[in-house]
This record gives sequence, C-alpha cells and structure tokens, in this order.
Amino acid sequence: MRIFSVAAPSQSQFDWRRELADAVSDPHELLALLDLEHALGDRVVSHSGFRLRVPMAYIAKMRKGDPDDPLLRQVLPLLDEHSSDGVADPVGDLDAMPVPGLLHKYHGRVLLLTTGACAVHCRYCFRREFPYSQANPSRNGWRQALDYIRDHPEITEIILSGGDPLAIDNDKLGELLQRLEAIPQLKWLRIHTRIPVVLPSRIDVKLLQLLRRSRFRIAMVIHANHASELTHHEAAALRALSETGVTLLNQSVLLKGVNDDADVLTALSKSLYEVSVLPYYLHMLDPVRGAMHFAVPLHRATSLLAQLQSRLPGYLVPKLVQERAGADSKTVIFAI
Repeated sequence: MRIFSVAAPSQSQFDWRRELADAVSDPHELLALLDLEHALGDRVVSHSGFRLRVPMAYIAKMRKGDPDDPLLRQVLPLLDEHSSDGVADPVGDLDAMPVPGLLHKYHGRVLLLTTGACAVHCRYCFRREFPYSQANPSRNGWRQALDYIRDHPEITEIILSGGDPLAIDNDKLGELLQRLEAIPQLKWLRIHTRIPVVLPSRIDVKLLQLLRRSRFRIAMVIHANHASELTHHEAAALRALSETGVTLLNQSVLLKGVNDDADVLTALSKSLYEVSVLPYYLHMLDPVRGAMHFAVPLHRATSLLAQLQSRLPGYLVPKLVQERAGADSKTVIFAI
C-alpha cells in the first residue's frame, strides 16, 4: 500500500527507473494524495484506453485541496474526455511515415519515434491514439529508419521524439546515438522531451556524458506549460544540461484552464530564462479526440500573444504556431 504523501522523492533514495515504476496510475489514488476525492471523485474516468500516469515528483508540485491546480488539470482524466469531438491523428503522422516509426514531414529533417513510453500521460497528447506497437522502429534494430536516412542525403537533422526518448535507458540511448553518428550527413540532433520537467532525476551523470561526448550539435526542446512545473529540482537538471553545451528550448501548448492567461504565460517565459531555457513555441491545441475541452479560441490566443509582446523582450516571446497535416512547416500565427 502506498504511503499517501506528496513530498518529492529524494534523488538519493532511488534512481529514476524506480520513480518511473512507482508512478501513480489510479485517478482516485491521485485525488486521495491531494485531498480532492470529495471534490473531483465523481468526475474522473477510472478506466480509459489512455490511462493516467504521473510520477510522485510531479505530484509533489501540485497544490493539495485545489481542484483547479494547473498541473493536476494536465494529467487527471475527466469525463470531459468522452466527447466525440476531434480526430485520432490530428497532425497527419501516419501519412508522413515512410518506414515504421520515422516521420518525414519537413525538408532536411526527420523525426524518429524512439519509444511509446512517457513518464507522464498528458491528457491533451496529440499521439494518445498513435499505434506505437505497429510502428516500432527498434523492432529490427532501427535498420529501416537508418537506411531511409542514408538514402536521403538532404536529411541533416534527426529529431528524437516518442513517447519520450529520455524514457529509454542510457545504454539503449547511447547505442542509438552511436548508429546515428555513423551517418556522416547528419549534423544536428534534436531531442523532444518532457522528462526534465516531470522526472528531473532522469538527468543523471551518464546521460550528461552521452550528450557532452556526442559529435552532434544538440538542441533539447523541453515541454513546460506553467511556471509551477519549474522548481529547484528541475532548475538543477536544466542547468546541468545547459552546461554540456546543449541548446535548451521550450515548447508549450496553450490549454484552457492551465495557461490561457497573460500573467501565467509571462511568468513561464521568465522562469524558463532563469533556468537557461528560451521559449520557442506556443502551440495551439492539436484537435485530438478526447482533449477538445482544452481548446482555446484563436482570437483569445492572438490577444494573449499581443499581451506577451507588450510585456516581454522579443527573445522571451514564443512563436504562436499551429501544426496542420500535410503542411511544409508549422504555421506561425501573428494575428487574426
């Protein structure tokens, strides 16, 4: 039986794999930890194809007794998800996959879905229905994906995504990086990950060594939506990553009831800069089935962007973007 406490786990107590294995997967257990069963117990979905998963390190940042906590809203499965609005593949991933697990949407770069595993299940995830088991690039030792890259010399950047690529252990990640580094045309590596924000203990010495020794010019795009996600644990992890020479960027999703507020977004940009991360993208919600209750209208999004531009220096204003299936790039939104 789990001891009900929302204290952050000590990083010396056990490693990140133990924390990942101990992540909460029962919505009612999560509510009990936060003293919210009475407030939200009749609104949660206990059994879902896209189950709850959230590490204790992330729960520790939530406010006990607050049903509107912005971190809780991002992970708690609610009855709102039963809406039939939205689609299963909102950004056209399946149409852009020439070989299993490799997406080729944009010129000069490809995205490798390294794993279907994540440290946290975000309720607005645009890949919540993606068929990871059928599109598994590691099933044949990455051979098809690597051969495809070699056969397309115009590809110079490889993006690791998922799931979350940092959910892979260091040995397997190191093996993959070695194989990618053996392809001479590849120059840049980009890693899309939420793990530094939800499981900072994953940023261990061996991972930092892997990144520091790589021949690639590396950018890591983290995913923070609210300044409350960035405490001293995350700050230490992100500064350690920055010291390896990795360029740190952040992409957020604009979410109703989480960060659709100019004060909240301003605080996020400032908090990111304090921990060596530059704001990069502010995404409009991808219209994925089960998440449309998070949608923010376009006129509201552009109003928020204008407020950010008036409050922040240009380098701290993220680009407001929308991904459209089949487009040659993300669509940058300036105004209505």
